[in-house]
Amino acid sequence: MKMDPTLHRDKKPSWIKVRLPNNPAFWSTKSLITDLKLVTVCEEAQCPNRWECWGQGTATFMIAGDKCTRACGFCAVKTARPDALESDEPDRVAEATRRMNLRHVVITAVARDDMKDGGAEHFQKTIEAVRAANPGIIIEVLVPDFNDRDWALSMVMDARPHIFNHNLETVERLTPLVRSRAKYQRSLTVLKKAKAMANGNVSTKSGMMLGLGERHDEILRSMDDLLEHDVTVLTLGQYLRPTPKHLPVVDYVTPEKFDEYKAIALEKGFRHVASGPLVRSSYHAADFRPELDVLEAIESDLRAAKGLEIGPEHLQIPAPKDGMIQAIA
Repeated sequence: MKMDPTLHRDKKPSWIKVRLPNNPAFWSTKSLITDLKLVTVCEEAQCPNRWECWGQGTATFMIAGDKCTRACGFCAVKTARPDALESDEPDRVAEATRRMNLRHVVITAVARDDMKDGGAEHFQKTIEAVRAANPGIIIEVLVPDFNDRDWALSMVMDARPHIFNHNLETVERLTPLVRSRAKYQRSLTVLKKAKAMANGNVSTKSGMMLGLGERHDEILRSMDDLLEHDVTVLTLGQYLRPTPKHLPVVDYVTPEKFDEYKAIALEKGFRHVASGPLVRSSYHAADFRPELDVLEAIESDLRAAKGLEIGPEHLQIPAPKDGMIQAIA
């Protein structure tokens, strides 16, 4: 790759600006996360938006520990032998959503290739705990690929998240460099399977980082690939190098170029697109709300699973008064 050495100086372009915390809600959110001993991708992945998001009382919870079994060239999350799962973590995440009164939660996780199910059951338990503690909340999951094990993926989908997110991260040509243990086609397949497992009643979402050396035509090809695999929500953001040991930035994409890609993606058929230098998978996630028919189908299926099919016995009809019964007789 041809790289401009000036890109790797501490000074970044003027449009890469991170807001520092100046809102009491930031410290309240930080205190709550500490109190419940939770991990957030906001901190572990060094997200540039954590000051803004926490200041608004939102956070993306990272379950299954803070150590990943993969060593992606772009990611700041540490690679190490993971710790055992904490059985009460799903309840702690659920309690956090209740205390924060969240209407939209994003739940992600490190890759757990050390586990046969890749952590899928832990996702399932967390989704169920959150829904029980906070009925009506929109649940979005950002998952690893579970090594394309259908039975593991189905565990997540059986819990009926509203939004299923799995990131391509980059174009096909660069995938071996950026995600050495992942496969471009496998990620696309996982997204399509997730949609099918929910009979289409889930919103599927994916994201890409720009600035790693991808070409314009490759970005457009990836958009087409995602659409062909039933993905309707897209995020595009600038790759920022976490440390000198990570992949270098090849290019800083201008805000105008991000706007251009957003317009192209919408024209191609994506239902919702977030595109900008500091956009990340979960940035302003609540700006997107799944289609009404998706929400209704999920609620209907959940009621049916509990034996609560709607019938006359569920209608709110007031009981007749004694005097009325005598009058009719």
